[in-house]
Amino acid sequence: MKVVLFVSLSLFLTTISCGIYSFTGGNTGDAKTIQIDYFPNNAPLIEPGLSQTFTQALQDLFVRQTNLSLIKSKGDLFFEGEVTNYSITPMTATADQTAAENRLTIVINVRFYNNLDEAKNFERKFTHFYDYPANDILSGSSLDAALEEIFERITQDIFNASVANW
Repeated sequence: MKVVLFVSLSLFLTTISCGIYSFTGGNTGDAKTIQIDYFPNNAPLIEPGLSQTFTQALQDLFVRQTNLSLIKSKGDLFFEGEVTNYSITPMTATADQTAAENRLTIVINVRFYNNLDEAKNFERKFTHFYDYPANDILSGSSLDAALEEIFERITQDIFNASVANW
């Protein structure tokens, strides 16, 4: 009987001690809703569909990892911003002075507003890159794989900066 009581009490205390934190490390406080506006592509080099893909990836991450409801306006937590850079640069050269590897870099400027705690508001640039062989053409499935890797990292960094307080 004592063992059952001890186990029950331990589980109860563990559950209560987690409070408003999720298993993903996010602390949404008293927020119930989130608004993530479309991130337009203002980069000098335009990749069709990039803005929509990024915006959807950020929305999906917050829906998956928090209990917040995604709404179109007046969210407790609010994200807006734009893609400011999409560039491909050579990274390494071969003996005959040609590129051996290229790097796709994406920079996204994010403005975050916590309408319940304005001290947590920020504006910050998030960036990540993807290296690939220079003789590969970055299109179709190879471009999709590059964007998936870059957006996974950038969206996680945004999540950490906004609700995980990292």
